[in-house]
Amino acid sequence: MRLLPEDRARDIAASFDLVDLPAGFHDDPYPVYHALRMYAPVRAMASGSVLISRHVDLEAIYKDTALYSSDKTVEFRPKFGESPLYDHHTTSLVFNDGARHTRVRRIMAGALTPRAIANMEGPVVALVDRLLDAMQARMAREGRVDLIGDFAAAIPIEVIGNMLDVPRDERDPLRDWSLAILGALEPAPGKDQLERGNRAVREFLSYLERLIGQRRLRPGDPDKDVLTRLVLGEADGVRLSEAELLQNCIFILNAGHETTTNLIGNGLVALTEWPDERARLAADASLLRTCVEELLRFESSNQLGNRRTTAPVTIGGIELSAGTSITLLIGAANRDPERFPDPDRLDVGRNPNRHLAFASGPHQCVGMNVARLEGRIALGRFLARYPRYRLAGLPLRGRRARFRGYLSIPAVLE
Repeated sequence: MRLLPEDRARDIAASFDLVDLPAGFHDDPYPVYHALRMYAPVRAMASGSVLISRHVDLEAIYKDTALYSSDKTVEFRPKFGESPLYDHHTTSLVFNDGARHTRVRRIMAGALTPRAIANMEGPVVALVDRLLDAMQARMAREGRVDLIGDFAAAIPIEVIGNMLDVPRDERDPLRDWSLAILGALEPAPGKDQLERGNRAVREFLSYLERLIGQRRLRPGDPDKDVLTRLVLGEADGVRLSEAELLQNCIFILNAGHETTTNLIGNGLVALTEWPDERARLAADASLLRTCVEELLRFESSNQLGNRRTTAPVTIGGIELSAGTSITLLIGAANRDPERFPDPDRLDVGRNPNRHLAFASGPHQCVGMNVARLEGRIALGRFLARYPRYRLAGLPLRGRRARFRGYLSIPAVLE
């Protein structure tokens, strides 16, 4: 990572705002994150919201759900207005607190037990091998492949499609819906982004109403079919409302799709940039588990989180009033030298590695072990078959502040 000159770093830290990003930020945000951690670890933006960049502060905020709320009913009103996006993001699991969050999470987690995840391994291996076979055929025809479209993006869509038991011939729109809905979560979405996001929510809801109606008539196995579990499941004797059921089905797709796509895509690019670590991993498959954790830390798929203070609080010597919106810079915290020795170096065997890519505390990602499974199998089987793969041009970045990943990665498989 290139460090900024001290004067420049101080200037950026003093003026940085997520709605007016400096040149080059999307390509490499880490020099900016370093400047913020050093000179403005609690940085107030023009909107009155505050950026937090140190690992120790993020960890404390994640764990204190009484003082830091995940509820977005106030924060998202001016951003989305009365809209499908507002209804979705204020109903889904990740943006709720207390009993509502716990009830939905408990029902969802019941279908993601260690046993259920272990049962996913065989189908994920078979899926990855089919994709690798298809890429080999494409290489023979065209001389290159796209590691996103041909591989990374296809894996979570199929896994989530299987979890919800979505018919295979009805899965084509899922990725576009997810990208559109999540794109509207950017700090300053444009009019077109909002229109695409609202249209995607409407279309997805319409599809889910039909799919859920079918599942009520013919329930699946609730130990394997997450949708059946959501339809039939109860927590404390209460089932999900219709709105909770619909919106949390959308949430499952969104939470598991782009983040896992980014984990695999970011990882494959990073390993080309760190050839010694790639060779180390190729020589020792037992490093796959620590490698996945390191890739989650090094290039966090989700770079930003949000909370709102419920009472006056002091962070890093800075007093914040009740109701202050906080943006958690996950990508900055995961490169904090106070937590990670030599944080800008990729180390596939790094241990311990207490990264915050899945957040922490009660809101820690409910599907994190599914993502780990997908990442481990995808990277392991890809490297076993194509240890000498190389990029065939510059990867195309998604250029979003919240979700860090690529839209395409041209590559040659050898």
